[in-house]
Amino acid sequence: MNDISPELRMILSTIREFVQEEIIPLEPLLLNHEYNPLMAQLQEKRDKAHSLGLWLPQIPQEYGGMGLTLVEHGRVSEILGRSLLGHYVFNCQAPDAGNMEILIEHGTPEQKETYLMPLLRGEIRSCFSMTEPENPGSNPTWMSTKAVKEGSDYVITGHKWFSTAADGATFAIVMAITNPTAAKHERASQIIVPTAVPGFRLVRNTSVMGERGMGWASHGEIMYDGVRVPQTNLLGPEGAGFAIAQERLGPGRIHHCMRWIGICERAFDLMCAHAVRREVAPGRPLAEQQTIQNWVAESRAEINAARLMVLDAAYKIDAQGQYAARDEVSLIKFYVAGVLQRVLDRALQAHGALGMTDETPIAYWYRHERAARIYDGPDEVHKRSVARRILQRYA
Repeated sequence: MNDISPELRMILSTIREFVQEEIIPLEPLLLNHEYNPLMAQLQEKRDKAHSLGLWLPQIPQEYGGMGLTLVEHGRVSEILGRSLLGHYVFNCQAPDAGNMEILIEHGTPEQKETYLMPLLRGEIRSCFSMTEPENPGSNPTWMSTKAVKEGSDYVITGHKWFSTAADGATFAIVMAITNPTAAKHERASQIIVPTAVPGFRLVRNTSVMGERGMGWASHGEIMYDGVRVPQTNLLGPEGAGFAIAQERLGPGRIHHCMRWIGICERAFDLMCAHAVRREVAPGRPLAEQQTIQNWVAESRAEINAARLMVLDAAYKIDAQGQYAARDEVSLIKFYVAGVLQRVLDRALQAHGALGMTDETPIAYWYRHERAARIYDGPDEVHKRSVARRILQRYA
């Protein structure tokens, strides 16, 4: 599992240096909400990453990507996760990364030409519009947004929120009920909706713990007021929306979990550096406190264990497919999210009042990554589902 090829080792070293030298210095602009200068400088970094051949690590080479395996991209994702901006610079940020994979697998030639290729080139952004304020996200088969056929069109009506990166997106992939009388997993379809069409309305960027964000770093609330799009905008077969969504979840969870481990590593570094530098009395560094030493040991053990679990799941998906690894995927989702929360909490606490400020990225992650235990299925759902599968083997 720790056998890394010389080629991948070189790629990881190059990316690690790029993140440290080129991307992390831009973080204060994001933390201070200086979005306009940030976006201009981020575009320069994106162009540079592209020119270095570090673009789209998760995408096959025939589509202009690096063609890395899931395990290899997991390693990359951990390094990119060390920065608030890493995945965006390399054009492998959610939700665009998942939308790219959907379009590659299920898009028609026309859909690929219109939506996928500009997305791969980084010329446009997209969002994924599934979660609804009126219905529980823990039950994704239950939604109210409907797409009704009229002539050669779909007419879409519904209310969505937490559509990440809707602000400035060129198109949305919308989950809507097209077959209301079908079995519950066959009622919804995925439909491409350009954000410029009449009836698409970005109500606002939803405030997350006091922060609305901007651009790709935001979560949009959207109204679909009789949006009309051609039926040729359907992705895959009608009624396959849930199945397609499930396809993106396994690899997506590997990406997310390795990103979370990268966050943990950066927070761990910040905690340790602060502990040896900060004195609680003259000549007595914080690092001498037993509580801090316990936090360091516990965090190191949990991060190492989490990484091995995620890589194990990624290896299994690469070798046997997503279905064979469904237990491992559920386990890493709630376990790594828990490790992330504990490591961030310890790092914040170790920094004292400084940890509550945006002088470090810890408070930003503490605000935004608490959602790791909620999105893509709450911890409780994953624990229940994996436990039921395990217990069935003993029945």
